[in-house]
Amino acid sequence: FHWNRKIKAVVSTQSTGGASGDLAPLAHLANGVIGEGRMWSPKTGWGNALEVLTANDLTPYQLKPKDGLSLINGTQFICAVGAEALHRAKRCLRTTLVISAISLDILEGHVEAFDDRVHKIRPHNGQVRVAAMMRELCHGKKYPSEIYEQCEKQDVQDPYTIRCIPQVIGISLDTINFVEGVFLTEMNSATDNPLVFEKDADAEADVISAGNFHGEYPAKVLDYLTIAVHEIGNMSERRLERLCNPTCSNLPAFLVDSPGLNSGFMIPHCTSAALVSENKTLCFPSSADTQSTSAGKEDHVSMGGWSARKALKVVENLENVLAIELLAACQALEFKRPLHTTEPLEAVFRLVRDKVPPFIKDRAFTDDIRTVQEMIKRNEIWDAVAEYLDQDPLWDEF
Repeated sequence: FHWNRKIKAVVSTQSTGGASGDLAPLAHLANGVIGEGRMWSPKTGWGNALEVLTANDLTPYQLKPKDGLSLINGTQFICAVGAEALHRAKRCLRTTLVISAISLDILEGHVEAFDDRVHKIRPHNGQVRVAAMMRELCHGKKYPSEIYEQCEKQDVQDPYTIRCIPQVIGISLDTINFVEGVFLTEMNSATDNPLVFEKDADAEADVISAGNFHGEYPAKVLDYLTIAVHEIGNMSERRLERLCNPTCSNLPAFLVDSPGLNSGFMIPHCTSAALVSENKTLCFPSSADTQSTSAGKEDHVSMGGWSARKALKVVENLENVLAIELLAACQALEFKRPLHTTEPLEAVFRLVRDKVPPFIKDRAFTDDIRTVQEMIKRNEIWDAVAEYLDQDPLWDEF
């Protein structure tokens, strides 16, 4: 009832081992329900929980037998933070396909690598679906690209960050879908302890102490998610380097006129490289660690709270990495004019240019990156191309 009135409690993020439930974070959450601790509401701002509840015509909840355990003894903190990471990761994966299609056109890549015959003989689900989506976004009979048609391709084989998009991003897609399946089960499960099972009306209930509170399932798959999401950023940063490198792109160095006088996308590329490097260090699986607590009774814990927080941080970094590549790809398109790319990708270009002007001479990139990152979070990049695509049912489910 608090959430419906936009009332929030202060919740600690660094105090759970992810087994015996997320006890400390959930205790902070439950504190507000019973009028303890600190809360926030639109009407009051931050304040004493009891005062915030009273100002919003609410009274503290009176705990009944076992309510206290039920409120704090579960994996809800891991799931809440992890679900946000998962939701945003799905949007990043969609978005990277759009951005990589623009980069492919700029870098004079070959669409033959996405031929369905190639992927039918290695039919991993994610690989097949990503290849199909690349065929729709890139140059083809339905949506031809003037840039693709008029470029003189010098290389027989493209770099892997262009040629192997289905093979690399495909497993990220499959991983995200696997994580989502585990989360759907976890978030609709009883993770309390002890568990009370009713029997016949005249019989005493069974009270069973078990281990559904252990966060190993969400912890482990969030570590998988972190690695899968990081790989998307790895690919993006390498394509960005090629866009900025005149020996690879045949465009002005760092995508700006008068390079040297203007540094162009040199520092945004440094930013992207730094974020990708940071994500590498965050890929160490926290669920591989454990610390014994509660006098040895809790002798194996999941560390799922850190798995969730790391996953969300890696996704946030990835959003910025993708935002920088998209800004660079749109800047590169400016140098290809009057030629145009495919209709779906031109729609993305117009969307970005409605918010961010072309880069003529050096200016601060901070607001531009933040603007495009917010567009990625809101799924606007994918929405811009969606109306052009014949999506398969499996993609809609994703």
